[in-house]
Amino acid sequence: MSGLTLTSEQLQELWSAHRFVKDKRTADRIKCIYWLGIGWSYEEVCDALHLDESTLRHYVKRYREGGIEGLSKTHFAGGKAKLSAEEMTQLDQHLQETLYLDAKPVTEYIQMTFGKQYSVRGVTELLKRLDYVYKKPKVIPGKADPEAQKAFLEHYENLKKELQPRDKILFMDGVHPQHNTVAAYGWIKKGQDKEIKTNSGRQRLNINGALDITTGKAIVTFEQTLNALTILNLFMKIRKAYRRAGKIYLICDNAGYYKPERVQLAAKALNIELVFLPPYSPNLNLIERFWKFFKKKVMYNQYYPSFSDFKNAVTEFFENLKQYKPELRSLLTENFHIVG
Repeated sequence: MSGLTLTSEQLQELWSAHRFVKDKRTADRIKCIYWLGIGWSYEEVCDALHLDESTLRHYVKRYREGGIEGLSKTHFAGGKAKLSAEEMTQLDQHLQETLYLDAKPVTEYIQMTFGKQYSVRGVTELLKRLDYVYKKPKVIPGKADPEAQKAFLEHYENLKKELQPRDKILFMDGVHPQHNTVAAYGWIKKGQDKEIKTNSGRQRLNINGALDITTGKAIVTFEQTLNALTILNLFMKIRKAYRRAGKIYLICDNAGYYKPERVQLAAKALNIELVFLPPYSPNLNLIERFWKFFKKKVMYNQYYPSFSDFKNAVTEFFENLKQYKPELRSLLTENFHIVG
């Protein structure tokens, strides 16, 4: 016999609690008490859940003293010492200013600053309580100017208000996808590794592009390099695609090949006006989202044996953009984010 006698009501309460509890450790503790209550021995329960008897007797003590609530409590701190509300505020401020790669140096900071002992697991739980999550920071240009970005967005809104019925706004930029596999997160069987072949070559494509966010239409040219001459090729292709349009506004960065006089004159002759973004502001050029989407669809976890296979896949993506229209509609929204 187990030595733990429970009523039918207690057993039913344990059974119901086990069905709805989300924490696995709490669920295992409840199972221990339930099994003991229906007549299992300590030895049988320990064998079933790979426990030592002292741990099981500790669970029984917690249940006798606090019921199911006693089994649910998690004691995460590494020591008895706890941070005061003032110390928690100070720690929170420090964490907002300092980015730690893992929890261990946080335990060291707490020890040095407050003289309090926490285990790594305890600090991990503490960070969660302070609403911290483990994720990558966003990398932004070091010289990004928030005020210049705000001024541009005001200009952009005014430009949209002043558009004539046949005028168009496009976002323009180049991209240089390399013939190589880009490893990305994916669903892989637990305990297994997934291998993806890669290439040793460094061949790449040079693509000029302009994007219409209202339709998801992209106009691209494949070039040997990007320079003033290839920009003129893109201008011609844009005007051909929008032959019935009025003025076409092309929002672009400050690349040098947009600045030569012949580029400016050609744009004027084609009734195209270049609208320059503030320096270091790729976050305001919506075609950057499109290029990221393109790479995700064509390059992430994809191996192409030859460069021609790679180029064919890229070409096919642009020729079949209509299939991505729903995804692009939700992606290419004007929810600009100012950085810096």
